Amino acid sequence: MMNMADAKPLAGAGKSPVQKAPRPSRPISPRMVDIAVQVAVVAALAGIWEFGARFGALNPFLLPPLSVVLGRIWEDLIAGTVPVDLGLTLYRALTGFAIGAVIGIPTGILMARSALVRWFFDPLVSIGFPMPKIAFLPIFILWFDIYDTSKIIMVAFSCFFPVVAATCAGCSSLDKWPIWSARSFGAKERELLWEVYLPMAMPQILTGLQVALPTGMITTIVTEMLMGGRGVGGAMIMAGRFADSVGVFAGIVQIIILGFVVVKSLEIVRRRLLIWHPESRK
Repeated sequence: MMNMADAKPLAGAGKSPVQKAPRPSRPISPRMVDIAVQVAVVAALAGIWEFGARFGALNPFLLPPLSVVLGRIWEDLIAGTVPVDLGLTLYRALTGFAIGAVIGIPTGILMARSALVRWFFDPLVSIGFPMPKIAFLPIFILWFDIYDTSKIIMVAFSCFFPVVAATCAGCSSLDKWPIWSARSFGAKERELLWEVYLPMAMPQILTGLQVALPTGMITTIVTEMLMGGRGVGGAMIMAGRFADSVGVFAGIVQIIILGFVVVKSLEIVRRRLLIWHPESRK
Protein backbone atom coordinates (compact mmCIF):
# COMPACT_ATOMS: atom_id res chain seq x y z
CA MET A 1 0.00 0.00 0.00
CA MET A 2 1.41 3.38 -1.01
CA ASN A 3 2.37 5.66 1.82
CA MET A 4 0.45 8.92 1.81
CA ALA A 5 3.58 10.87 2.70
CA ASP A 6 5.35 9.57 -0.39
CA ALA A 7 2.53 10.56 -2.70
CA LYS A 8 3.33 13.45 -5.01
CA PRO A 9 1.00 16.40 -5.03
CA LEU A 10 -1.25 16.60 -7.97
CA ALA A 11 -0.27 19.09 -10.68
CA GLY A 12 -1.92 22.44 -10.12
CA ALA A 13 -3.24 21.45 -6.71
CA GLY A 14 -1.93 24.64 -5.11
CA LYS A 15 -3.22 26.94 -7.78
CA SER A 16 -6.48 28.78 -7.70
CA PRO A 17 -9.10 27.27 -10.00
CA VAL A 18 -10.16 30.79 -11.02
CA GLN A 19 -8.08 32.02 -13.96
CA LYS A 20 -7.66 35.65 -14.92
CA ALA A 21 -9.79 36.67 -17.81
CA PRO A 22 -7.90 38.17 -20.74
CA ARG A 23 -7.95 41.93 -20.81
CA PRO A 24 -10.45 43.12 -23.44
CA SER A 25 -8.95 44.94 -26.37
CA ARG A 26 -9.48 48.65 -26.39
CA PRO A 27 -11.83 49.69 -29.19
CA ILE A 28 -10.58 52.22 -31.69
CA SER A 29 -12.44 55.50 -31.35
CA PRO A 30 -14.19 56.92 -34.42
CA ARG A 31 -12.16 60.11 -34.01
CA MET A 32 -8.90 58.19 -34.41
CA VAL A 33 -10.30 56.51 -37.51
CA ASP A 34 -11.27 59.90 -38.98
CA ILE A 35 -7.80 61.30 -38.27
CA ALA A 36 -6.14 58.25 -39.84
CA VAL A 37 -8.31 58.55 -42.97
CA GLN A 38 -7.55 62.26 -43.30
CA VAL A 39 -3.82 61.67 -42.91
CA ALA A 40 -3.96 58.87 -45.49
CA VAL A 41 -5.79 61.08 -48.00
CA VAL A 42 -3.31 63.95 -47.53
CA ALA A 43 -0.37 61.55 -47.86
CA ALA A 44 -1.84 60.05 -51.04
CA LEU A 45 -2.36 63.47 -52.62
CA ALA A 46 1.16 64.53 -51.62
CA GLY A 47 2.58 61.35 -53.17
CA ILE A 48 0.66 61.89 -56.41
CA TRP A 49 1.93 65.47 -56.54
CA GLU A 50 5.54 64.49 -55.86
CA PHE A 51 5.83 61.49 -58.19
CA GLY A 52 3.70 63.05 -60.92
CA ALA A 53 6.03 66.05 -61.11
CA ARG A 54 9.20 63.96 -60.68
CA PHE A 55 8.58 61.43 -63.43
CA GLY A 56 7.33 63.75 -66.15
CA ALA A 57 3.59 63.20 -65.91
CA LEU A 58 3.25 66.92 -65.20
CA ASN A 59 5.37 69.85 -66.31
CA PRO A 60 7.75 70.72 -63.42
CA PHE A 61 7.38 74.42 -64.20
CA LEU A 62 3.60 74.32 -64.05
CA LEU A 63 3.61 72.02 -61.02
CA PRO A 64 6.99 71.76 -59.26
CA PRO A 65 7.62 68.72 -57.03
CA LEU A 66 6.36 68.98 -53.48
CA SER A 67 9.85 68.38 -52.09
CA VAL A 68 11.15 71.39 -54.00
CA VAL A 69 8.28 73.53 -52.70
CA LEU A 70 8.90 72.42 -49.12
CA GLY A 71 12.60 73.16 -49.60
CA ARG A 72 11.75 76.72 -50.66
CA ILE A 73 9.53 77.15 -47.59
CA TRP A 74 12.38 75.91 -45.39
CA GLU A 75 14.82 78.36 -46.99
CA ASP A 76 12.39 81.26 -46.54
CA LEU A 77 11.74 80.14 -42.97
CA ILE A 78 15.44 80.30 -42.17
CA ALA A 79 15.69 83.68 -43.91
CA GLY A 80 12.83 85.00 -41.76
CA THR A 81 10.41 85.92 -44.53
CA VAL A 82 7.85 83.19 -43.82
CA PRO A 83 7.16 84.24 -40.18
CA VAL A 84 6.77 87.87 -41.24
CA ASP A 85 4.41 87.11 -44.12
CA LEU A 86 2.33 84.62 -42.14
CA GLY A 87 2.23 86.94 -39.13
CA LEU A 88 1.00 89.89 -41.17
CA THR A 89 -1.64 87.82 -42.95
CA LEU A 90 -2.84 86.29 -39.69
CA TYR A 91 -2.91 89.71 -37.99
CA ARG A 92 -5.04 91.27 -40.72
CA ALA A 93 -7.40 88.30 -40.92
CA LEU A 94 -7.97 87.93 -37.18
CA THR A 95 -8.25 91.67 -36.54
CA GLY A 96 -10.84 92.11 -39.28
CA PHE A 97 -12.66 88.98 -38.15
CA ALA A 98 -12.79 90.25 -34.56
CA ILE A 99 -14.14 93.64 -35.66
CA GLY A 100 -16.79 92.01 -37.84
CA ALA A 101 -17.83 89.70 -34.98
CA VAL A 102 -17.93 92.46 -32.36
CA ILE A 103 -20.19 94.56 -34.59
CA GLY A 104 -22.15 91.72 -36.18
CA ILE A 105 -23.25 89.79 -33.07
CA PRO A 106 -24.96 92.76 -31.32
CA THR A 107 -26.51 93.82 -34.63
CA GLY A 108 -27.97 90.36 -35.16
CA ILE A 109 -29.35 90.26 -31.62
CA LEU A 110 -30.96 93.68 -32.04
CA MET A 111 -32.46 92.62 -35.37
CA ALA A 112 -34.03 89.60 -33.68
CA ARG A 113 -35.40 91.57 -30.72
CA SER A 114 -36.39 94.89 -32.29
CA ALA A 115 -38.74 95.26 -35.23
CA LEU A 116 -37.40 98.75 -35.99
CA VAL A 117 -33.77 97.60 -36.15
CA ARG A 118 -34.78 94.63 -38.29
CA TRP A 119 -36.74 96.91 -40.63
CA PHE A 120 -33.62 99.06 -41.12
CA PHE A 121 -30.91 96.38 -41.42
CA ASP A 122 -32.76 93.53 -43.11
CA PRO A 123 -32.65 95.04 -46.65
CA LEU A 124 -28.98 95.96 -46.20
CA VAL A 125 -28.04 92.45 -45.07
CA SER A 126 -30.16 90.86 -47.79
CA ILE A 127 -28.39 92.90 -50.46
CA GLY A 128 -24.89 92.80 -49.00
CA PHE A 129 -24.72 89.11 -48.07
CA PRO A 130 -24.68 87.64 -51.62
CA MET A 131 -22.75 90.57 -53.08
CA PRO A 132 -19.01 90.07 -53.76
CA LYS A 133 -17.60 92.31 -51.03
CA ILE A 134 -14.21 92.63 -52.72
CA ALA A 135 -15.88 95.05 -55.16
CA PHE A 136 -15.79 97.64 -52.37
CA LEU A 137 -11.99 97.48 -52.09
CA PRO A 138 -11.36 100.50 -54.38
CA ILE A 139 -13.76 102.54 -52.23
CA PHE A 140 -11.98 101.54 -49.03
CA ILE A 141 -8.63 102.39 -50.61
CA LEU A 142 -9.93 105.86 -51.48
CA TRP A 143 -11.49 106.40 -48.06
CA PHE A 144 -8.63 105.06 -45.96
CA ASP A 145 -5.21 104.16 -47.38
CA ILE A 146 -3.30 101.45 -49.20
CA TYR A 147 -1.84 99.97 -46.04
CA ASP A 148 -3.28 97.79 -43.30
CA THR A 149 -6.31 99.93 -42.46
CA SER A 150 -8.15 99.34 -45.72
CA LYS A 151 -7.26 95.63 -45.71
CA ILE A 152 -8.54 95.11 -42.18
CA ILE A 153 -11.75 97.04 -42.87
CA MET A 154 -12.26 94.99 -46.03
CA VAL A 155 -11.95 91.79 -43.99
CA ALA A 156 -14.31 93.11 -41.28
CA PHE A 157 -16.84 94.08 -43.96
CA SER A 158 -16.72 90.56 -45.42
CA CYS A 159 -17.09 88.88 -42.01
CA PHE A 160 -19.92 91.13 -40.86
CA PHE A 161 -22.70 89.68 -43.02
CA PRO A 162 -22.44 85.95 -42.20
CA VAL A 163 -22.16 86.78 -38.49
CA VAL A 164 -25.24 89.02 -38.57
CA ALA A 165 -27.29 86.49 -40.54
CA ALA A 166 -26.40 83.58 -38.26
CA THR A 167 -26.94 85.56 -35.06
CA CYS A 168 -30.30 86.92 -36.18
CA ALA A 169 -31.47 83.47 -37.29
CA GLY A 170 -30.31 81.90 -34.03
CA CYS A 171 -32.01 84.47 -31.81
CA SER A 172 -35.20 84.50 -33.87
CA SER A 173 -35.71 80.73 -33.72
CA LEU A 174 -35.39 80.35 -29.95
CA ASP A 175 -37.93 78.36 -28.00
CA LYS A 176 -40.32 80.78 -26.27
CA TRP A 177 -40.95 78.65 -23.18
CA PRO A 178 -37.55 79.30 -21.49
CA ILE A 179 -37.93 83.02 -22.21
CA TRP A 180 -41.45 83.14 -20.77
CA SER A 181 -40.34 81.12 -17.75
CA ALA A 182 -37.44 83.48 -17.08
CA ARG A 183 -39.74 86.50 -17.35
CA SER A 184 -42.27 84.92 -15.01
CA PHE A 185 -39.51 84.62 -12.40
CA GLY A 186 -38.76 88.34 -12.74
CA ALA A 187 -35.72 88.24 -15.01
CA LYS A 188 -34.80 91.60 -16.47
CA GLU A 189 -33.97 92.23 -20.12
CA ARG A 190 -30.23 92.27 -19.44
CA GLU A 191 -30.46 88.96 -17.59
CA LEU A 192 -32.52 87.52 -20.42
CA LEU A 193 -29.84 88.55 -22.89
CA TRP A 194 -26.88 87.06 -21.04
CA GLU A 195 -28.53 84.01 -19.46
CA VAL A 196 -31.16 82.98 -22.01
CA TYR A 197 -30.71 84.51 -25.46
CA LEU A 198 -26.95 84.14 -25.85
CA PRO A 199 -26.60 80.60 -24.44
CA MET A 200 -29.50 79.26 -26.48
CA ALA A 201 -28.35 80.99 -29.68
CA MET A 202 -24.65 80.18 -29.13
CA PRO A 203 -24.54 77.19 -31.55
CA GLN A 204 -25.92 79.31 -34.40
CA ILE A 205 -23.63 82.23 -33.55
CA LEU A 206 -20.57 79.98 -33.53
CA THR A 207 -21.65 78.51 -36.86
CA GLY A 208 -21.74 82.02 -38.30
CA LEU A 209 -18.26 82.66 -36.90
CA GLN A 210 -17.01 79.43 -38.46
CA VAL A 211 -18.32 80.62 -41.81
CA ALA A 212 -16.94 84.14 -41.38
CA LEU A 213 -13.39 83.13 -40.43
CA PRO A 214 -12.51 81.31 -43.70
CA THR A 215 -14.21 84.16 -45.55
CA GLY A 216 -11.94 86.60 -43.74
CA MET A 217 -8.87 84.51 -44.61
CA ILE A 218 -9.83 84.46 -48.29
CA THR A 219 -10.49 88.21 -48.30
CA THR A 220 -7.13 88.87 -46.65
CA ILE A 221 -5.22 86.88 -49.28
CA VAL A 222 -7.12 88.53 -52.14
CA THR A 223 -6.58 92.07 -50.81
CA GLU A 224 -2.86 91.37 -50.37
CA MET A 225 -2.66 90.11 -53.94
CA LEU A 226 -4.46 93.16 -55.31
CA MET A 227 -2.72 95.76 -53.16
CA GLY A 228 0.73 94.22 -52.86
CA GLY A 229 3.08 94.63 -49.94
CA ARG A 230 4.17 92.08 -47.36
CA GLY A 231 2.00 89.09 -46.58
CA VAL A 232 1.42 85.67 -48.08
CA GLY A 233 -0.78 87.03 -50.87
CA GLY A 234 1.69 89.79 -51.73
CA ALA A 235 4.58 87.30 -51.80
CA MET A 236 2.62 85.01 -54.12
CA ILE A 237 1.73 87.74 -56.59
CA MET A 238 5.33 88.96 -56.59
CA ALA A 239 6.56 85.42 -57.32
CA GLY A 240 4.04 85.16 -60.14
CA ARG A 241 5.31 88.37 -61.75
CA PHE A 242 8.80 86.86 -61.95
CA ALA A 243 7.52 83.46 -63.20
CA ASP A 244 8.62 81.83 -59.94
CA SER A 245 6.24 78.88 -59.87
CA VAL A 246 7.98 77.36 -56.85
CA GLY A 247 7.35 80.56 -54.88
CA VAL A 248 3.68 80.58 -55.92
CA PHE A 249 3.13 77.01 -54.77
CA ALA A 250 5.07 77.69 -51.59
CA GLY A 251 2.52 80.40 -50.83
CA ILE A 252 -0.33 77.98 -51.54
CA VAL A 253 1.09 75.42 -49.12
CA GLN A 254 1.51 78.11 -46.46
CA ILE A 255 -2.11 79.21 -46.93
CA ILE A 256 -3.30 75.60 -46.59
CA ILE A 257 -1.38 75.10 -43.35
CA LEU A 258 -2.43 78.46 -41.92
CA GLY A 259 -6.09 77.95 -42.82
CA PHE A 260 -6.09 74.45 -41.35
CA VAL A 261 -4.63 75.64 -38.06
CA VAL A 262 -7.04 78.59 -37.77
CA VAL A 263 -10.16 76.60 -38.64
CA LYS A 264 -9.26 73.72 -36.31
CA SER A 265 -8.54 76.19 -33.51
CA LEU A 266 -12.03 77.65 -33.88
CA GLU A 267 -13.49 74.13 -33.79
CA ILE A 268 -11.71 73.51 -30.49
CA VAL A 269 -13.09 76.79 -29.13
CA ARG A 270 -16.58 75.71 -30.21
CA ARG A 271 -16.28 72.40 -28.37
CA ARG A 272 -15.08 74.19 -25.24
CA LEU A 273 -17.89 76.74 -25.29
CA LEU A 274 -20.59 74.17 -26.06
CA ILE A 275 -19.45 71.50 -23.62
CA TRP A 276 -22.90 71.74 -22.02
CA HIS A 277 -24.74 71.39 -25.34
CA PRO A 278 -26.12 68.06 -26.60
CA GLU A 279 -23.92 68.25 -29.71
CA SER A 280 -20.82 67.80 -27.53
CA ARG A 281 -22.09 64.40 -26.37
CA LYS A 282 -22.03 62.91 -29.85
